[in-house]
Amino acid sequence: MLEEISIENLGVIDSARIGLGPGLTVITGETGAGKTMLLTGLSLLMGGRADPATVRPGAERAVAEGRLRVPDGSPAAAVVDEAGGTLDDDGTVVVVRTVAAEGRSRAHVGGRGVPQAVLGDLAAELVTVHGQADQLRLRAPAQQRAALDAFAGVAHAATLARYRAAWTERAVVAARLEELTGAAQDRAREAELLRLGLAEVERVDPQPGEDGVLDAQVARLTNVEDLRTAAQLAHDALTGLEEADAQAGAVVLLDQAWRALDGAAAQDPALAGLAARVHEAAYALQDAATELASYVSDLQADPAALETAHERRAALTALTRSYGTTIDEVLAWARDAGLRLLDLEDDGSRVEEARSASPRSTTSCAASRRSSRQGGVRPPTSSPTP
Repeated sequence: MLEEISIENLGVIDSARIGLGPGLTVITGETGAGKTMLLTGLSLLMGGRADPATVRPGAERAVAEGRLRVPDGSPAAAVVDEAGGTLDDDGTVVVVRTVAAEGRSRAHVGGRGVPQAVLGDLAAELVTVHGQADQLRLRAPAQQRAALDAFAGVAHAATLARYRAAWTERAVVAARLEELTGAAQDRAREAELLRLGLAEVERVDPQPGEDGVLDAQVARLTNVEDLRTAAQLAHDALTGLEEADAQAGAVVLLDQAWRALDGAAAQDPALAGLAARVHEAAYALQDAATELASYVSDLQADPAALETAHERRAALTALTRSYGTTIDEVLAWARDAGLRLLDLEDDGSRVEEARSASPRSTTSCAASRRSSRQGGVRPPTSSPTP
């Protein structure tokens, strides 16, 4: 997995580069040749502690650089990806550790600066260092459990899988139970606020689009005199004034124009089309005049209705100020709030369900542990690592 290591200004080593091929590579040398510094450089690449005293006297910094082959899709590749590093095209990644003489140290993986701990995570998947009285990988509890589980065989692996499934189920239920009971006060406060809001919306009982309709009604009742004057003037212009000496209205004039054109159409067929168009316009104006007359007769000042509309609009405005910018948004909030309130009010039954489910998971875990002990291998006392 470690294909190359390069060291600069580390202890007695000024500059050295070693390529490691498949199989066994033996590094020998007399005392003081730098074998210990080589292991020190390897330790730096594995996330070990950086000691400024190991920097070569007179140098500003020591650098240890290694090229590691990372299998595609392996946990090590995931470590590199999570750290933001980049694998080379040949499937290798360059790891660099720099130790400054004044004591600061920096680490890089795949061209990206990373915390020192990331090197340890990467090395745990790719490199194993054996010493006279030290085996770094076996010092990790996860590796100890993995070795023990592998030694126990296929039957234990099946038991371990059941144990992990039961543990995961228990952890999910316990987290859910803690969420329901730990945040009970906050959830109760939220439920009370939702009840108050829904009660206010229910009391006002807004209807979809009511705010727009109400605005139009208030505008009409507020300006009733202006509207009546404008409609009456338009009606008079179309139909003419009632006084005997008043000028004829547009409808009368159009009717006269049509009759004149219709009578002359016999001498020139080109006028027939124009006569028809004028006749249609006369009918349209007559309809408009009739509707204007009806509008004027229905348009009455109603102070009581205007006061009621103002009060209703004030009630709707209070809702939109708290629960949405329009009545439609208020109604949407009320629907969502109702569902959320049902969810909050169901906390009691869900707490009981979680509590009743928790013992089953615990019993399952206990059964798995007993099965493991009967098989001659004791499971780890700490929570498992799936």
